[in-house]
Amino acid sequence: MPSVELNLDGLVGPTHNYSGLAFGNVASQSNKEQIANPRVSALQGLAKMKALHDLGFVQGVLAPQERPSVATLRRLGFSGSDRRVIEQAAKQAPKVLAAVSSAASMWTANAATVSPGPDTIDGRVHFTAANLNSHFHRALEHETTSRLLKAIFQNETQFAHHRALPSVLHFADEGAANHNRLCKDYGLPGVELFVYGRRAFDASCPQPCRYPARQTLEACEAIVRLHGLAENRVVYAQQNPAVIDQGVFHNDVIAVANGEVLFYHQEAFLDTEKVLAELAEKLSQSGGKLQPLCVPTEAVSVADAVSSYLFNSQLLTRLDGRTLLVVPEECQQNPRVAQYLSALLETNGAIAEVKFFDLKQSMQNGGGPACLRLRVALTQNQLIAVNPAVLLNEALYQKLSAWVNKHYRDRLTFADLADPQLLIECRTALDELSQLLQLASVYPFQLD
Repeated sequence: MPSVELNLDGLVGPTHNYSGLAFGNVASQSNKEQIANPRVSALQGLAKMKALHDLGFVQGVLAPQERPSVATLRRLGFSGSDRRVIEQAAKQAPKVLAAVSSAASMWTANAATVSPGPDTIDGRVHFTAANLNSHFHRALEHETTSRLLKAIFQNETQFAHHRALPSVLHFADEGAANHNRLCKDYGLPGVELFVYGRRAFDASCPQPCRYPARQTLEACEAIVRLHGLAENRVVYAQQNPAVIDQGVFHNDVIAVANGEVLFYHQEAFLDTEKVLAELAEKLSQSGGKLQPLCVPTEAVSVADAVSSYLFNSQLLTRLDGRTLLVVPEECQQNPRVAQYLSALLETNGAIAEVKFFDLKQSMQNGGGPACLRLRVALTQNQLIAVNPAVLLNEALYQKLSAWVNKHYRDRLTFADLADPQLLIECRTALDELSQLLQLASVYPFQLD
């Protein structure tokens, strides 16, 4: 039977809030301290998962992290009972409390980089959890992320897990948000596109001036070595520093790939012609033919791309072999983006259908459809080896929806993060969820 692509979506956590923690993320910064609705956010994400499952796509669920991270607060000098720790942090360091309460793990594209078996030297699917050390609130994630991924992909003959890279700026790694794979078929060798913003050991490398370049070339190269990828399976591309300065903090805000299609903005890469030529040449070695789909600046500006998240979309191969583009509703609300998409369907054969989803709660924090999912190409034997309890079906969707409605608040403000009861609510919810998804003990409070 053919190989498949599993889309593993992050389930929005109970502490979803707008603290404006991500410098360089325009939406996160501009919506700082708005009132969030964790319940609606989680249900919006589940609705997208369910809709794609109903269309025939293999859909999985990645559980959220324990927040607030009391263990981190203790490392920072707060002491006493859990309640006392949170009360001290709220009084003495409210911004630190906000950071350790972040629900940003919902954006699963940052969870890890994944290389499918056809690309790796040992034929296993390789995972490297992202260190996410560009931002404190995200650098706290990778240990729990690794445990969650191991609980889902347990079979060591099929899956290989690597520790996050050293948590220093030289090896800053943002996971699959800066990684794409092109292939003729999921079961055939492909070409993995690693996009970086800077070279840590090369001061002459062009860099943005306003916002930081989060991914380093050195991190990409390390992952290539860990995953056992051959030279003809890899292309490195530098992100255009000018677009980083306009709010394109990850490559998945300006480009996305699936199969033989690379959907990208005219200004996405620093040396586009070289990138396309290398992708085409290496993809052809596996029988594929690159289909570059460039969106010109005159049709959609970088500002329009950032505000609508046109490229933070999912490119999916339908059962009939044609491509579906999943975008947020904001693409309908932006006149220039809506006009472009309408013309695209009329004139281009690479994309057959566009579906719009309401993900406003996530979008206001700077994450669209692509941010919410991690892509894992699997053989049928590998799919069978995946923890079946995380694979979405009608029964699991109903259980998860009921779980969210039972445990999540419908209103959360910056001030609410000081409420010690929030920690109790989160732990109660996650303890129940870990049983529902058959994850065993993965959370710090379960391991103590």
